[in-house]
Amino acid sequence: MTEIAFQKALQKPKLAPTFYFIGVTTGKSSIMKVFPLWMKELGRPDIVIEGINCKIHDDPQVYCRIVAFIKADPNSLGGLVTTHKIDLYAASHNLFDYFDRYTQITGEISCISKNEGRLEGHAKDPITAGLSMDAIVSKGYFGRTGAEVLIMGAGGSSVATMLHLMDKPDPSDRPRRVVIVNRSLPNLEHMREMVVAHGTDIEVSYVHNQDPVKNDEIMSRLPDYSIVINATGMGKDTPGSPFTHAGLFPRHGIAWEFNYRGELDFMHQALAQGESRQVKVEDGWVYFLHGWTQVIAQVLHIDLTPELFERLDVLASTVRR
Repeated sequence: MTEIAFQKALQKPKLAPTFYFIGVTTGKSSIMKVFPLWMKELGRPDIVIEGINCKIHDDPQVYCRIVAFIKADPNSLGGLVTTHKIDLYAASHNLFDYFDRYTQITGEISCISKNEGRLEGHAKDPITAGLSMDAIVSKGYFGRTGAEVLIMGAGGSSVATMLHLMDKPDPSDRPRRVVIVNRSLPNLEHMREMVVAHGTDIEVSYVHNQDPVKNDEIMSRLPDYSIVINATGMGKDTPGSPFTHAGLFPRHGIAWEFNYRGELDFMHQALAQGESRQVKVEDGWVYFLHGWTQVIAQVLHIDLTPELFERLDVLASTVRR
């Protein structure tokens, strides 16, 4: 949406039950095709989805206006927040009546919902990251391999991934060391504060850097079997990759691209080394499915059983792009 369209979208109460997608390039997401299929499957074809595009690190008043409108409008059911999770919480937390435990720990909101007149904020990413990582990494992986984790980016999905790793009760499911690299300091400090407050036996290194050549050097020091995660949004919301084409992924490692659409430069760099360095490459499709189904279940107050998730997965795959 343009800013004019954004203003128009929030001028009048909605005539149909509306679910919002607050992001950057919402119209390009597969959810715009998937959502109507899911609503039909759930017996709620009357619910429509509307995307609201905000600039990255937008004016706090923009986030407040969005949340205030959703809270006041009876046909606005809630929605999913991506990219703006931390900024939206910082700007509008006083408009909410309830936060779940993960929102209180992470200081982010990925799900806006209503419950008996209360506006509720949830951070679903720790659940989403956990379900997605557990589908990629087998039990005891870190204890078995000695792998470390390099997370590029310190936004909401990175915070969620770190929280998931810290909360693993079995030491063999926790890496010895995690390195977090981010281009700006505020989110990196937010991550550090969360980790310190939560407590962990994982050694965590925080690197403030935006030079891809230095990122190559950081990645080169990882042991074999390590996991490299692109949670920067580069390759989707912004062009490029956090690494150069000369960067070498860890042998027998895992390259996990959190995006599933866009140019996906990071993913293609990893695929190019798939055979020579035995790199396993994962995109963000599973993360997309878990992220959206978790939020929809919260907003619509439905029980997301494994059987229902499987049905929604099959439907989504028919229009994946």
